[in-house]
Amino acid sequence: MDESLLIANDDYLKSGIHIGTKFRTKYMENFIYKTRPDGLSVLNVQKIDERIKMAANMLSCYEPKDILIVCRRETGWKAVKLFAEITGCKFFAGRYPPGVLTNPSLKNFIEAKIILVADAWPDKNAVEDALKIGIPVIALCDTNNQANNIDLVMPCNNKGKKSLGLVFYLLAKTYAEKRKLLSAEEFKYKLEEFSED
Repeated sequence: MDESLLIANDDYLKSGIHIGTKFRTKYMENFIYKTRPDGLSVLNVQKIDERIKMAANMLSCYEPKDILIVCRRETGWKAVKLFAEITGCKFFAGRYPPGVLTNPSLKNFIEAKIILVADAWPDKNAVEDALKIGIPVIALCDTNNQANNIDLVMPCNNKGKKSLGLVFYLLAKTYAEKRKLLSAEEFKYKLEEFSED
């Protein structure tokens, strides 16, 4: 195992976390390692790992109650729910109703100090609300994502179950350790639990 990585390089590759789309935006060019003969862009695993560490560090500056995770994409729901269960963060798995962060008169109003979205495009209502109240946004971004209004871009395949499972597994483990919620020994969750087969 490469000691500097959060998880073995093979585990990253097996999850497909590095497989992008055929479309690439200028925002994501820095994270792209190469383009395959079939036209799919391949993300740089070292940069993915680096950004997961940065996101975990950023999140660990906040109490669980101040963090909101938003994931409209069904392939990430299991991972997001388990992440929230482990860390105690708030989450939206499904459609995010606009105004949840900005309108205190809504019955589902949520106060947050930072948000993480699984995909900046389907989760754009949450990103827009975060902008209105001036809180940082961390976003999982594939090669086809725009990154405007994002404070921290986490490059990854943000569509696949295994890829999303791996991202949230690593974030949950690192966050739990940094916030001293669970030690590395106490963290009994397995990677497979974060992604359904």
